[in-house]
Amino acid sequence: MGPIRPPLQYSTTPVFSPMEYTTLGKTGLKVSVAGLGCGGPSRLGMRGDAGAEDHAVRLIKQALDLGVTFLDTAQNYGTEGVVGKAIAGLPRDQVVISTKKTLPTPDEANPQAAIIEGLEKSLKLLGTDYIDVYHLHGVEPKDYEFAQNRLIAPMRRLKEQGKIRFIGVTEGFVVDTSHTMLQDSIKKNLWDVVMVGFNLLNPSARKTVFPLTMQSVVGVLDMFAVRRALSQPARLKEMCAELVGKGALAKDSIDVNDPLGFLLKETDAATLPEAAYRFCRHERGVDVVLTGTGNPEHLKENISAILKPPLPKAALEKLESLFGGLDNLTGN
Repeated sequence: MGPIRPPLQYSTTPVFSPMEYTTLGKTGLKVSVAGLGCGGPSRLGMRGDAGAEDHAVRLIKQALDLGVTFLDTAQNYGTEGVVGKAIAGLPRDQVVISTKKTLPTPDEANPQAAIIEGLEKSLKLLGTDYIDVYHLHGVEPKDYEFAQNRLIAPMRRLKEQGKIRFIGVTEGFVVDTSHTMLQDSIKKNLWDVVMVGFNLLNPSARKTVFPLTMQSVVGVLDMFAVRRALSQPARLKEMCAELVGKGALAKDSIDVNDPLGFLLKETDAATLPEAAYRFCRHERGVDVVLTGTGNPEHLKENISAILKPPLPKAALEKLESLFGGLDNLTGN
């Protein structure tokens, strides 16, 4: 038997600046600049642990107590039910709920009915009669024509019925790191809100997506702010060595043994994840930075990082010189 671990403490005492709020694009929704992602690698600590629901509910309530008003979940995360439990009894207008519909397959007999059925299940699990932002989930370039031609219409009908307030999409960032789906679909005014992969290792949305969203006043949710390469030093070293080997990074431009050490030496950031969250939070065009974790202390640290000031200009310029031309990384 291993050592007995003390129970996790669910502190809700802020140790940082008060939460900041912004307007999510043209939706008019007032949202916290830090959003709780209820999926990702941890899924609120529920991944692989069916008995962790109470923990997840307390984690969501901790986020709410820390000023978070934007909760992002999805049909395939398995966390809609715990979000519903955590917000039960709250005035509905105090929280903004974002959830997502897994795409029906193109050969499904009635994909439009699948959209409606998925929404009804989400409403029941969340314990609400409307969703603030309902997304098509993980739309890749290969899915785009199908989504545009067959799935947008039922989404719009649901919006007209008041069951969803705004239509969103999350890009399939793992296979579409250069944002080709979003670049075309934003121009066609398909979405009120988009979820974009953007981080300091792949800031390409700065040039290809954010000018479009700002012009059309489309709300932007930032995902992938911190993934493996920005939280695990060994993975970062491995990835940067690969980039040097491919010629994507000049060998003399980076210390492959400590690729982003300059961020901790030349700024006041205490950790690399902190620097990464600050990079995303203060990017012009980003409304909400999503953070997901199963650990209460990490949640406080991540929210604290999002609320800190921008990184210094010199550090941002160095990051741009290193990674500004890259559009093939996810940060994993």
